[in-house]
Amino acid sequence: MLVDFAAGVEASPLEVEAAAARAERDGYDGFGAAESRHDVFTALTLAARATRTITLQSGIAVAFARNPMSLAVLANDLQLISAGRFQLGLGSQVQAHIERRFAMPWGRPAARMAEFVAAVRAIWESWRTGERLAFRGEFYRHTLMTDFFNPGPNPHGNPPILLAAVGERMTAVAGTAADGLLVHPLTSPAYLRERTLPILRSARGDLAGFGVGLSAFVVAGADEKARSRAEQAVRAQIAFYGSTPAYRPVLELHGWGALADRLNQLSRRQAWAEMAALITDEVLDTFAVSGAVSGDVARGLRERFDGLIDRLSFYTPYEADPELLSRLRAEVAAGGPAS
Repeated sequence: MLVDFAAGVEASPLEVEAAAARAERDGYDGFGAAESRHDVFTALTLAARATRTITLQSGIAVAFARNPMSLAVLANDLQLISAGRFQLGLGSQVQAHIERRFAMPWGRPAARMAEFVAAVRAIWESWRTGERLAFRGEFYRHTLMTDFFNPGPNPHGNPPILLAAVGERMTAVAGTAADGLLVHPLTSPAYLRERTLPILRSARGDLAGFGVGLSAFVVAGADEKARSRAEQAVRAQIAFYGSTPAYRPVLELHGWGALADRLNQLSRRQAWAEMAALITDEVLDTFAVSGAVSGDVARGLRERFDGLIDRLSFYTPYEADPELLSRLRAEVAAGGPAS
Protein backbone atom coordinates (compact mmCIF):
# COMPACT_ATOMS: atom_id res chain seq x y z
CA MET A 1 0.00 0.00 0.00
CA LEU A 2 1.48 3.32 -1.10
CA VAL A 3 1.05 6.25 1.29
CA ASP A 4 0.46 9.77 -0.01
CA PHE A 5 0.23 13.15 1.66
CA ALA A 6 -2.97 15.12 1.14
CA ALA A 7 -2.69 18.89 1.35
CA GLY A 8 -5.34 20.65 3.40
CA VAL A 9 -8.34 21.90 1.46
CA GLU A 10 -7.74 25.42 2.79
CA ALA A 11 -4.05 25.50 1.80
CA SER A 12 -2.92 28.33 -0.46
CA PRO A 13 -0.76 27.58 -3.51
CA LEU A 14 2.39 28.60 -1.63
CA GLU A 15 1.40 26.41 1.32
CA VAL A 16 0.83 23.51 -1.06
CA GLU A 17 4.31 24.06 -2.50
CA ALA A 18 5.90 23.92 0.96
CA ALA A 19 3.83 20.90 1.97
CA ALA A 20 4.87 19.00 -1.17
CA ALA A 21 8.55 19.65 -0.53
CA ARG A 22 8.18 18.41 3.05
CA ALA A 23 6.17 15.36 1.96
CA GLU A 24 8.97 14.37 -0.39
CA ARG A 25 11.57 14.79 2.37
CA ASP A 26 9.42 12.73 4.74
CA GLY A 27 9.27 9.80 2.34
CA TYR A 28 5.68 9.91 1.10
CA ASP A 29 5.04 8.13 -2.18
CA GLY A 30 2.72 10.79 -3.57
CA PHE A 31 1.20 14.18 -2.94
CA GLY A 32 -2.36 15.29 -3.59
CA ALA A 33 -3.95 18.73 -3.70
CA ALA A 34 -7.65 19.54 -3.76
CA GLU A 35 -9.57 22.19 -5.65
CA SER A 36 -11.56 24.31 -3.21
CA ARG A 37 -10.49 27.91 -2.58
CA HIS A 38 -7.61 27.94 -5.06
CA ASP A 39 -6.78 26.53 -8.48
CA VAL A 40 -5.36 23.03 -8.12
CA PHE A 41 -3.21 23.27 -11.25
CA THR A 42 -1.49 26.46 -10.08
CA ALA A 43 -0.72 24.83 -6.74
CA LEU A 44 0.59 21.62 -8.31
CA THR A 45 2.76 23.57 -10.76
CA LEU A 46 4.54 25.12 -7.77
CA ALA A 47 4.71 21.69 -6.12
CA ALA A 48 6.25 20.21 -9.28
CA ARG A 49 9.01 22.83 -9.27
CA ALA A 50 9.70 22.22 -5.56
CA THR A 51 10.02 18.41 -5.83
CA ARG A 52 11.89 15.82 -7.86
CA THR A 53 10.54 12.32 -7.23
CA ILE A 54 7.14 12.38 -5.55
CA THR A 55 3.97 11.67 -7.54
CA LEU A 56 1.63 14.66 -7.86
CA GLN A 57 -2.14 14.28 -8.09
CA SER A 58 -5.11 16.59 -8.51
CA GLY A 59 -7.56 15.26 -5.99
CA ILE A 60 -9.76 16.38 -7.52
CA ALA A 61 -9.98 18.84 -10.39
CA VAL A 62 -13.60 19.65 -11.25
CA ALA A 63 -14.10 18.33 -14.77
CA PHE A 64 -17.45 19.93 -15.52
CA ALA A 65 -16.16 23.37 -14.55
CA ARG A 66 -13.95 23.12 -17.65
CA ASN A 67 -14.02 21.73 -21.16
CA PRO A 68 -11.94 18.77 -22.38
CA MET A 69 -9.55 20.94 -24.41
CA SER A 70 -8.65 23.34 -21.61
CA LEU A 71 -8.17 20.46 -19.21
CA ALA A 72 -6.10 18.47 -21.71
CA VAL A 73 -3.75 21.46 -22.03
CA LEU A 74 -3.43 21.93 -18.26
CA ALA A 75 -2.73 18.26 -17.61
CA ASN A 76 -0.24 18.05 -20.47
CA ASP A 77 1.66 21.07 -19.16
CA LEU A 78 1.82 19.66 -15.62
CA GLN A 79 3.08 16.36 -16.99
CA LEU A 80 5.83 18.28 -18.79
CA ILE A 81 6.76 20.42 -15.78
CA SER A 82 6.80 17.45 -13.39
CA ALA A 83 8.75 15.24 -15.83
CA GLY A 84 6.06 12.58 -15.88
CA ARG A 85 4.99 12.59 -12.22
CA PHE A 86 1.46 13.92 -12.63
CA GLN A 87 -1.79 12.03 -12.13
CA LEU A 88 -4.97 13.72 -13.35
CA GLY A 89 -7.64 13.17 -10.72
CA LEU A 90 -11.08 14.27 -11.93
CA GLY A 91 -14.47 14.60 -10.30
CA SER A 92 -17.88 15.77 -11.38
CA GLN A 93 -18.84 17.85 -8.31
CA VAL A 94 -22.61 18.09 -7.71
CA GLN A 95 -25.34 19.79 -9.72
CA ALA A 96 -25.76 22.88 -7.54
CA HIS A 97 -22.08 23.79 -7.76
CA ILE A 98 -21.77 23.13 -11.50
CA GLU A 99 -24.86 25.15 -12.38
CA ARG A 100 -24.83 27.87 -9.71
CA ARG A 101 -21.14 28.32 -8.88
CA PHE A 102 -19.55 27.61 -12.25
CA ALA A 103 -22.51 28.48 -14.53
CA MET A 104 -21.86 25.36 -16.58
CA PRO A 105 -24.31 22.77 -17.96
CA TRP A 106 -25.37 19.71 -15.98
CA GLY A 107 -27.17 16.57 -17.00
CA ARG A 108 -26.54 12.82 -17.11
CA PRO A 109 -23.23 13.21 -15.24
CA ALA A 110 -22.03 9.62 -15.69
CA ALA A 111 -22.51 9.65 -19.47
CA ARG A 112 -21.06 13.16 -19.65
CA MET A 113 -17.97 12.12 -17.67
CA ALA A 114 -17.35 9.08 -19.86
CA GLU A 115 -17.44 11.31 -22.93
CA PHE A 116 -15.33 14.00 -21.24
CA VAL A 117 -12.54 11.51 -20.53
CA ALA A 118 -12.77 10.10 -24.05
CA ALA A 119 -12.47 13.61 -25.48
CA VAL A 120 -9.37 14.38 -23.41
CA ARG A 121 -7.76 11.16 -24.60
CA ALA A 122 -8.68 11.95 -28.22
CA ILE A 123 -7.02 15.38 -27.93
CA TRP A 124 -3.87 13.86 -26.46
CA GLU A 125 -3.82 11.23 -29.22
CA SER A 126 -4.09 13.94 -31.87
CA TRP A 127 -1.09 15.70 -30.34
CA ARG A 128 0.85 12.43 -30.16
CA THR A 129 0.23 11.29 -33.70
CA GLY A 130 -0.40 14.52 -35.55
CA GLU A 131 -3.58 13.03 -36.97
CA ARG A 132 -6.64 15.19 -37.48
CA LEU A 133 -8.72 15.83 -34.37
CA ALA A 134 -12.21 14.50 -35.03
CA PHE A 135 -14.04 13.92 -31.78
CA ARG A 136 -17.81 14.13 -32.08
CA GLY A 137 -19.89 13.23 -29.08
CA GLU A 138 -23.24 14.01 -27.55
CA PHE A 139 -21.87 16.59 -25.12
CA TYR A 140 -18.51 17.62 -26.59
CA ARG A 141 -17.23 18.23 -30.12
CA HIS A 142 -13.55 18.84 -30.89
CA THR A 143 -12.71 19.00 -34.58
CA LEU A 144 -10.09 21.72 -34.90
CA MET A 145 -6.39 21.43 -34.06
CA THR A 146 -3.83 23.39 -36.09
CA ASP A 147 -0.06 23.14 -35.80
CA PHE A 148 0.08 26.50 -34.06
CA PHE A 149 -1.87 25.12 -31.08
CA ASN A 150 -0.49 21.57 -31.09
CA PRO A 151 2.20 21.01 -28.42
CA GLY A 152 3.14 17.67 -29.96
CA PRO A 153 3.68 14.38 -28.15
CA ASN A 154 4.54 14.61 -24.48
CA PRO A 155 8.01 13.09 -23.97
CA HIS A 156 6.81 11.63 -20.65
CA GLY A 157 3.63 10.14 -22.06
CA ASN A 158 0.15 11.15 -21.05
CA PRO A 159 -0.71 11.26 -17.36
CA PRO A 160 -3.05 8.59 -15.98
CA ILE A 161 -6.64 9.69 -15.46
CA LEU A 162 -8.19 8.86 -12.10
CA LEU A 163 -11.89 9.37 -11.52
CA ALA A 164 -13.64 10.13 -8.24
CA ALA A 165 -16.88 8.20 -7.81
CA VAL A 166 -19.39 7.14 -5.15
CA GLY A 167 -22.57 6.06 -6.96
CA GLU A 168 -22.89 2.96 -9.09
CA ARG A 169 -23.02 4.68 -12.49
CA MET A 170 -19.97 6.90 -11.97
CA THR A 171 -18.04 3.99 -10.45
CA ALA A 172 -18.79 1.95 -13.57
CA VAL A 173 -17.54 4.85 -15.72
CA ALA A 174 -14.32 4.89 -13.71
CA GLY A 175 -13.92 1.18 -14.39
CA THR A 176 -14.34 1.52 -18.14
CA ALA A 177 -12.91 4.98 -18.93
CA ALA A 178 -10.25 5.77 -16.33
CA ASP A 179 -6.96 4.33 -15.12
CA GLY A 180 -7.96 4.35 -11.47
CA LEU A 181 -10.61 5.25 -8.92
CA LEU A 182 -10.43 7.91 -6.22
CA VAL A 183 -12.64 6.71 -3.37
CA HIS A 184 -14.52 9.39 -1.46
CA PRO A 185 -13.47 9.77 2.21
CA LEU A 186 -17.05 8.99 3.28
CA THR A 187 -16.71 5.27 2.71
CA SER A 188 -16.27 2.08 4.69
CA PRO A 189 -14.74 -1.35 4.10
CA ALA A 190 -18.28 -2.72 3.75
CA TYR A 191 -19.16 -0.22 1.03
CA LEU A 192 -15.90 -0.98 -0.79
CA ARG A 193 -16.45 -4.75 -0.64
CA GLU A 194 -20.19 -4.81 -1.34
CA ARG A 195 -20.63 -1.95 -3.80
CA THR A 196 -17.50 -0.29 -5.18
CA LEU A 197 -15.18 -3.19 -6.01
CA PRO A 198 -17.87 -5.49 -7.49
CA ILE A 199 -18.97 -2.67 -9.82
CA LEU A 200 -15.37 -2.06 -10.91
CA ARG A 201 -14.80 -5.77 -11.56
CA SER A 202 -18.03 -6.00 -13.52
CA ALA A 203 -16.99 -3.01 -15.64
CA ARG A 204 -13.39 -4.09 -16.22
CA GLY A 205 -13.29 -7.85 -15.85
CA ASP A 206 -10.40 -7.57 -13.39
CA LEU A 207 -8.49 -4.83 -11.61
CA ALA A 208 -5.01 -5.62 -12.89
CA GLY A 209 -3.22 -2.32 -13.51
CA PHE A 210 -6.15 -0.34 -12.16
CA GLY A 211 -5.45 1.79 -9.07
CA VAL A 212 -7.80 2.40 -6.16
CA GLY A 213 -6.90 5.28 -3.85
CA LEU A 214 -8.54 6.53 -0.67
CA SER A 215 -8.11 9.57 1.53
CA ALA A 216 -9.19 8.07 4.86
CA PHE A 217 -10.51 9.95 7.86
CA VAL A 218 -8.13 9.64 10.80
CA VAL A 219 -8.48 10.98 14.32
CA ALA A 220 -5.00 11.55 15.68
CA GLY A 221 -3.34 13.91 18.13
CA ALA A 222 -0.32 14.13 20.40
CA ASP A 223 -2.48 14.22 23.53
CA GLU A 224 -6.09 13.81 24.64
CA LYS A 225 -6.92 17.47 24.04
CA ALA A 226 -5.58 17.37 20.50
CA ARG A 227 -7.42 14.12 19.77
CA SER A 228 -10.65 15.62 21.09
CA ARG A 229 -10.30 18.59 18.70
CA ALA A 230 -9.55 16.21 15.87
CA GLU A 231 -12.57 14.07 16.68
CA GLN A 232 -14.94 17.03 16.67
CA ALA A 233 -13.58 18.21 13.33
CA VAL A 234 -14.02 14.76 11.80
CA ARG A 235 -17.57 14.47 13.14
CA ALA A 236 -18.38 17.82 11.52
CA GLN A 237 -16.87 16.76 8.18
CA ILE A 238 -18.71 13.43 8.18
CA ALA A 239 -21.94 15.32 8.88
CA PHE A 240 -21.23 17.74 6.03
CA TYR A 241 -20.60 14.95 3.53
CA GLY A 242 -23.50 12.90 4.87
CA SER A 243 -25.88 15.77 4.16
CA THR A 244 -25.17 15.53 0.41
CA PRO A 245 -27.77 13.39 -1.41
CA ALA A 246 -25.10 11.98 -3.74
CA TYR A 247 -23.42 10.29 -0.76
CA ARG A 248 -26.63 8.90 0.75
CA PRO A 249 -26.02 5.34 -0.57
CA VAL A 250 -23.00 4.98 1.73
CA LEU A 251 -25.03 5.82 4.84
CA GLU A 252 -27.97 3.81 3.55
CA LEU A 253 -25.85 0.66 3.30
CA HIS A 254 -25.32 0.87 7.06
CA GLY A 255 -28.97 1.51 7.81
CA TRP A 256 -28.56 5.26 8.27
CA GLY A 257 -30.79 6.56 5.50
CA ALA A 258 -32.86 8.52 8.02
CA LEU A 259 -29.66 10.16 9.29
CA ALA A 260 -28.79 11.24 5.76
CA ASP A 261 -32.24 12.79 5.36
CA ARG A 262 -31.97 14.62 8.68
CA LEU A 263 -28.50 15.94 7.88
CA ASN A 264 -29.73 17.21 4.53
CA GLN A 265 -32.61 19.03 6.20
CA LEU A 266 -30.31 20.67 8.73
CA SER A 267 -27.80 21.67 6.07
CA ARG A 268 -30.47 23.76 4.38
CA ARG A 269 -30.61 25.80 7.59
CA GLN A 270 -26.77 25.72 7.91
CA ALA A 271 -27.19 24.15 11.35
CA TRP A 272 -23.63 22.82 11.32
CA ALA A 273 -23.24 22.28 15.10
CA GLU A 274 -26.52 20.40 15.28
CA MET A 275 -25.45 18.24 12.35
CA ALA A 276 -22.13 17.29 13.96
CA ALA A 277 -23.96 16.29 17.15
CA LEU A 278 -25.87 13.65 15.17
CA ILE A 279 -22.66 11.78 14.32
CA THR A 280 -22.66 9.10 17.00
CA ASP A 281 -19.62 7.11 18.08
CA GLU A 282 -20.85 4.23 15.92
CA VAL A 283 -21.03 6.42 12.83
CA LEU A 284 -17.66 7.99 13.63
CA ASP A 285 -15.98 4.61 14.07
CA THR A 286 -17.45 3.36 10.79
CA PHE A 287 -15.93 6.13 8.72
CA ALA A 288 -12.83 7.17 10.70
CA VAL A 289 -9.88 5.42 12.31
CA SER A 290 -8.91 6.65 15.76
CA GLY A 291 -6.19 5.76 18.19
CA ALA A 292 -4.36 6.91 21.29
CA VAL A 293 -1.03 6.57 19.49
CA SER A 294 -0.06 6.53 15.83
CA GLY A 295 0.60 2.78 15.98
CA ASP A 296 -3.05 2.14 16.83
CA VAL A 297 -4.18 4.26 13.88
CA ALA A 298 -1.74 2.52 11.53
CA ARG A 299 -2.98 -0.92 12.59
CA GLY A 300 -6.57 0.21 12.19
CA LEU A 301 -5.96 1.50 8.67
CA ARG A 302 -4.20 -1.71 7.68
CA GLU A 303 -6.93 -3.92 9.14
CA ARG A 304 -9.63 -2.00 7.32
CA PHE A 305 -8.11 -1.42 3.92
CA ASP A 306 -5.41 -4.01 3.20
CA GLY A 307 -6.41 -5.80 0.02
CA LEU A 308 -9.06 -3.20 -0.83
CA ILE A 309 -7.02 -0.17 -1.94
CA ASP A 310 -3.60 0.52 -3.43
CA ARG A 311 -2.92 4.07 -2.25
CA LEU A 312 -3.82 5.73 1.03
CA SER A 313 -3.66 9.27 2.34
CA PHE A 314 -4.81 10.73 5.64
CA TYR A 315 -7.83 13.01 5.65
CA THR A 316 -7.42 15.36 8.61
CA PRO A 317 -9.91 18.27 8.51
CA TYR A 318 -8.02 19.84 11.42
CA GLU A 319 -4.50 21.11 12.03
CA ALA A 320 -2.54 17.89 12.32
CA ASP A 321 1.01 17.61 13.63
CA PRO A 322 3.25 16.93 10.59
CA GLU A 323 5.64 14.86 12.73
CA LEU A 324 2.79 12.66 13.93
CA LEU A 325 1.56 12.15 10.36
CA SER A 326 5.08 11.35 9.20
CA ARG A 327 5.37 8.71 11.91
CA LEU A 328 1.97 7.35 10.94
CA ARG A 329 3.09 7.15 7.30
CA ALA A 330 6.13 5.11 8.25
CA GLU A 331 4.06 2.75 10.36
CA VAL A 332 1.43 2.19 7.68
CA ALA A 333 4.09 1.63 5.03
CA ALA A 334 5.93 -0.83 7.27
CA GLY A 335 2.76 -2.71 8.16
CA GLY A 336 2.96 -1.85 11.86
CA PRO A 337 4.44 0.53 14.43
CA ALA A 338 7.85 1.87 13.46
CA SER A 339 10.74 0.68 15.61
